Amino acid sequence: MTMLDRMRRHKNWLKWSLALVVLAFVLLYIPDFLRGSAGAGLNDAIATVEGREITVNEFRRAYQRQMQQYRAAYGASMDERLLKQLGIDQRIVQQLIEEEAALAEADRQGIKATDEEVRQRILAIPAFQENGQFIGYERYRQMLQMQDPPVRENDFEEQVRRSIVVEKLQAALTNWITVTDAEVEADFKKRNEKVKLAVVSLPVDKFREAVKVDDAEIAAWFEQRKNDYRVPEKRKIRYALVDVQAARERIQVSPQDVDRSYEDNQKQYSTPEQVRASHILLKIEGKDEAAVKKLAEDLAAKAKAGADFAELAKKHSEDDSNNSKGGDLDFFGRGQMVGDFDKVAFEMKPGEISAPVKTEFGYHVIKLAEKRPASQRPLAEVRGQIEDQIRWQRAQDEAQRTADDVAAQLKKPADFDTVAKPRGLAVAESGMFGRDEPIAGLGMAPAAAERAFDLKDGEVSDAIRTPQGFAFITVTGKQDAYVPKLDEVKARVRDDVMKKKAVDVAKERATAIASQMKSGDFNATAKAAGFEVKTTELIARGGAIPDVGTSPAIDAVAFSLPVGGVSDAIATDNGAVVVKVLERKDPTPEELKTGRDQARAQLINERRGRFYASYMAKARERMRINVNRPLIAQVVGA
Repeated sequence: MTMLDRMRRHKNWLKWSLALVVLAFVLLYIPDFLRGSAGAGLNDAIATVEGREITVNEFRRAYQRQMQQYRAAYGASMDERLLKQLGIDQRIVQQLIEEEAALAEADRQGIKATDEEVRQRILAIPAFQENGQFIGYERYRQMLQMQDPPVRENDFEEQVRRSIVVEKLQAALTNWITVTDAEVEADFKKRNEKVKLAVVSLPVDKFREAVKVDDAEIAAWFEQRKNDYRVPEKRKIRYALVDVQAARERIQVSPQDVDRSYEDNQKQYSTPEQVRASHILLKIEGKDEAAVKKLAEDLAAKAKAGADFAELAKKHSEDDSNNSKGGDLDFFGRGQMVGDFDKVAFEMKPGEISAPVKTEFGYHVIKLAEKRPASQRPLAEVRGQIEDQIRWQRAQDEAQRTADDVAAQLKKPADFDTVAKPRGLAVAESGMFGRDEPIAGLGMAPAAAERAFDLKDGEVSDAIRTPQGFAFITVTGKQDAYVPKLDEVKARVRDDVMKKKAVDVAKERATAIASQMKSGDFNATAKAAGFEVKTTELIARGGAIPDVGTSPAIDAVAFSLPVGGVSDAIATDNGAVVVKVLERKDPTPEELKTGRDQARAQLINERRGRFYASYMAKARERMRINVNRPLIAQVVGA
């Protein structure tokens, strides 16, 4: 499944612009930390699958479309540094490997996509349609050329071909999988039944002070779990640093530089026209379309007559991503919604209710809440931001040039003193560090840490990007992994023993309270014991529980109890909980009838997905897959 497909499934009536359709192979923007990494050529392979190369350039493009997806969902606050902290780079590498492995498996099975299949798929892409018809070759070609940078037709069509091949492989492997009516009903009930709970939480921290831990207990605990405290192998390095921050502080930026950048990049500081709307979506698939349209017309009439639109959406809309919010779609710009929806929304006036609008997802009734005209942030407002961007980019460029210069001369450990120091590089030695630990002087620098574990004695690395700048490293010390003596980790072991005993005490106390609650008043018993009762809304499995969050253990118990039933003590990671079922809401036969087709499709898709994932996992085990993790770390930086 392509990234675009995953986006559509997340919010399936949303139409991403052409730029996102082709992001799988178009690099719209390369963040600074992905630009010009020392030693990483665009065509270097970060991985190979059965001899099929995944290049640095492919990785960058995939990284960027992931960043675009997160920014679309969470706004500009989702920056590159946060993505790296989330480990997005490793997930993307895995996704690229899985895609290449699927293509390799399809090739092994003789699965191809014909030119006609590619043509038909392109003709069906909504971005290339107008009034349900293909826009024509010339406009299709122009739209590709209008992308920044322009997209070659061959590249676009090859990516479409790859997507079709993967889909055909999935179909060939899984189309035999189906489900029975009984399985559909059981799954629908499980997904849609809800309970309202009274919850008493006994957090572990309330019991720590009452717990005593002696040396004998600590020793016994450690003896049984020594490997849990195993110290990983470590390295110590000497490094020479091209300090980007120091370069940044030296850089001068003139007012003219800022003015020129603002003029050249005005689009970056403009906001296009936007509207805020709510909608009610009625799906057509598997239903009588005339009846669906009539219901949409009735709802539009009710809304125009003064009925609360949000309440109508909560009750009738089948867009699960926002029906609980009254159908609110927040603000969106032109081209973000599917064609006819987009056209109607931007023609409406605030407060207006539309007639039913048909799209590929069903019938929509739209209410326009607000319009925002296009705007441009004035230069005075963004001058400081632009100045900082220019200074930072120039510092990066200067540091890159220095690193390239030094790299040509820094070949052995002695050169740190004869080459690096005279060039003004900071030269220092770290303490010992593990693969996933910060390096003294460099901070969290996974690229440098990874390289340190690969270097041989007397070897010097190429320039490695770190948060502080470009670093050259050589290993000066090694420590093998070992099981520590108790004295080295005694405080940590003591804390683990104490937490375990405190959880046990919490559960014992909860067991006593639960026993009283079953024969007495739930709230009064909790109050007498000094604990607060909190109440949930009606929640489905996986719903958040006060002071606990989500808990499969609580779900398993709560959904097995009758109304009025009180649980035994339920152990959690941080204490214990007792719950009482206040209310239960099972799906009605009418809801099952209405949702049966969708539930069947969802269950089939899930089973097919699990089978396909399992099949491909085994297939990848048979394949020759090589991953160049030092190069990935080099490209991403730290």
